[in-house]
Amino acid sequence: MSFTRPSPRPFGRLALALALAAGTLTACAKGFDVNKFGGSNERLYAAGLREYQRKHWDNAVSAFEKLTLELPARDTLLPLAYYYLGRAHERRSEYLLAAQSFSRLVESFPDDSLADDALYQSGEAYKKLWRKPVLDSQYGETAVESYRALLSLYPNSPLRDRASKAIAQLQEWMAAKDYDSGMFYMRRKAYDSAIIYFKDVTKNYPTTSHARDAYLRLVDAYKAIHYKEDVADVCATLHQSFPADRDVRRACGPPPATATTPVSSAPVSAVPRPTPAP
Repeated sequence: MSFTRPSPRPFGRLALALALAAGTLTACAKGFDVNKFGGSNERLYAAGLREYQRKHWDNAVSAFEKLTLELPARDTLLPLAYYYLGRAHERRSEYLLAAQSFSRLVESFPDDSLADDALYQSGEAYKKLWRKPVLDSQYGETAVESYRALLSLYPNSPLRDRASKAIAQLQEWMAAKDYDSGMFYMRRKAYDSAIIYFKDVTKNYPTTSHARDAYLRLVDAYKAIHYKEDVADVCATLHQSFPADRDVRRACGPPPATATTPVSSAPVSAVPRPTPAP
């Protein structure tokens, strides 16, 4: 039995055809047994795909997990098994297991046509594990690494735009997390600690919506501890990036004559933005 590879973009056309072709199998949601397919990987794959299309996620996981353990390392069904195992775990809200399955596909088959999809789905799974900006951002950072790997390794992928938008969204969350931490210390007049977090926002996330506010809070913090030179430096950056902003003028006064023309549409940062992971 031979299988044509699925096309995840859009998902379902060929997969549905394969599921219908597997309709003669007698497996059902309650009595599904991965050991009753006579050792045929092709029949087990068709059965797993049939269960996946019927939204029997537990059965699909059982089938594809068995395939990932038993298929030879270079078998053409193996990347498909990794892919659908990841999708089935995702449907069960087992996002960490889903991400791990997608990552195994990319690591074992980097040249496979599903590799860019797997990297994107890995990023999506990790992103779902970071539910709120106030929580630990480890999974969010791992999601960004997955998206950046897609951009770096598969520059012609049709998923590039979606990956870039996902990175921008996660960076907004990361900026919000650091900004809120800075405000926590500002309210307690722990200005040195607040400055560290606000600087992180301006350095690491200069194009986010929180960057301007972080610069303004830096002005407030430096004024509170009487660091006049630092106030002047931050105000120079604000005048260059936001010359007509009322809050900037209120915090820093009118811009000097040489700073009326913006140098950049984004906040200026002495540290370059991180590049996509290799």
